[in-house]
Amino acid sequence: MQTVDTPEAVVPSRRRQERSLRGLVRYFAKLGAWGFGGPIALVGYMHRDLVEDRRWYTEAEYQQALAIGQTMPGPLAAQAAMWLGYLERGARGAALVALPFVLPPFLIVTAVAVLYAEYQGLPWVADIFFGVGPAVLAIIAIAAVKLARSTAKRDPVLWSIAAVLCATTALAGAEIVWLFLLAGAFGAIYYGGGLPRGLAALSPAGALAAIQGLAVTGSGAGVGSLALFFLKAGAFTFGSGLAIVPFLHEGLVSDRGWLTEQQFVDAVAMGLISPGPVVIMATFAGYLVFGLVGAVVATVAVFVPVYLFVVVPGGLFRRHEKHPRLQGFVKGATAAAAGAIAGAAIVIGRDTIAGPVSIAIGTVALAALLQPRVRVPEPAVVAVAAAAGLLLH
Repeated sequence: MQTVDTPEAVVPSRRRQERSLRGLVRYFAKLGAWGFGGPIALVGYMHRDLVEDRRWYTEAEYQQALAIGQTMPGPLAAQAAMWLGYLERGARGAALVALPFVLPPFLIVTAVAVLYAEYQGLPWVADIFFGVGPAVLAIIAIAAVKLARSTAKRDPVLWSIAAVLCATTALAGAEIVWLFLLAGAFGAIYYGGGLPRGLAALSPAGALAAIQGLAVTGSGAGVGSLALFFLKAGAFTFGSGLAIVPFLHEGLVSDRGWLTEQQFVDAVAMGLISPGPVVIMATFAGYLVFGLVGAVVATVAVFVPVYLFVVVPGGLFRRHEKHPRLQGFVKGATAAAAGAIAGAAIVIGRDTIAGPVSIAIGTVALAALLQPRVRVPEPAVVAVAAAAGLLLH
């Protein structure tokens, strides 16, 4: 597995140490503060530091952490970290690892959100995010393609699911949650051996009605509404941190109108350029909606389902991770997530790409991220795009 260099603060000591909960807490606090590069880079750091260097975990235990991240809803890096804590001290270990991993980026993003809310009307702030928007769009598009390729491979059924979700998201301007759940259910049936006998009599209309009932509806402006929305977002995020983008776009922009299109793109940018899990963008969005209380509520709500999906089925997962229905649900849901991300990129692009300058910034960002010779970190691309916005807009 190819590893990625990190700042010196994250690199552990070469002296052999025994694994302990205290050591894990210290390690993930540093990783949350200095671990840039997104979910793939973060799990790469964990492998290098905790498996290869410190030898705190075996290769099999690390692969199990990745399997959890790929199977259960939630961002990959956060789930992998929680699972490693779970292996050390159960539910308590998962919680004590998650807290220091999330707290540093929460503080950083909240501080930036305070400044952003104060100065977002100034021309230079608008110029910065004029350049950031197209770069973020390029990153989201690449994430959708990578997720689709890794999930669908050469399976035309999974590619069809992704295409349908992409088209419906783009046309509706929002993520349709019941289609996402239906894709997972279809995958469980199609790849898991057919419809169970007890469900054979259930009509498609009845199934759709039941699934639709799970969606959080309404456009209330209370903190409780915000918490319910981010709980749903955390519970329905498969694949990677960027899979949360279409859900957030639907609720924050299209449905409730809590954020403008530009504010939403800026929130995604903050998730990409800050250390730690990408879904920390929820903190930024929560602050813009309801201030400091909103930032806290959104952060807690988006990570609570992630934690529960690790610790509640933890023991069962270790025994049944190869079950065909579970694997089938993951295939369908992840293909749907890839399509939804691509559709969200189209929706965001309608308001982000405005004229030849933004087209040029997005094209250069896309070319830099796709060139094969040297891996260009996403935060560096966003930073250069911000500078371009200042100079050219």
